[in-house]
Amino acid sequence: MRPFGPQVHDDMTVEVALSVLVSSRAGHLLLCDEDGRCAGMVTKDQLMAARSRSSYTDRTRLRAIAYDHGPFTSSVTPVRVAELAMRDRQLGASPVVDTDGYALGVLALFS
Repeated sequence: MRPFGPQVHDDMTVEVALSVLVSSRAGHLLLCDEDGRCAGMVTKDQLMAARSRSSYTDRTRLRAIAYDHGPFTSSVTPVRVAELAMRDRQLGASPVVDTDGYALGVLALFS
């Protein structure tokens, strides 16, 4: 597990999120809801795909695009179980959350 990196609110626009992602040189952004709980994770590829849609405007919010909404990895989940779940869902990374839904880090698979 590694630190979760940049975290942004899901009401942020795709354009601003893409700027944050590129400037941070991170592979993903964790999204949080209005209470600060983990709401999902989005990658540069997902942001770029959203920008290429005909319905896209510069006001499109993150919550309006396709991204990983969970379920997320619990801090009490055994690593092998988390790995199998991530492989089954074809995820390279998954947020690790505490029992209240707050992000603790990111679990990443290595090929």
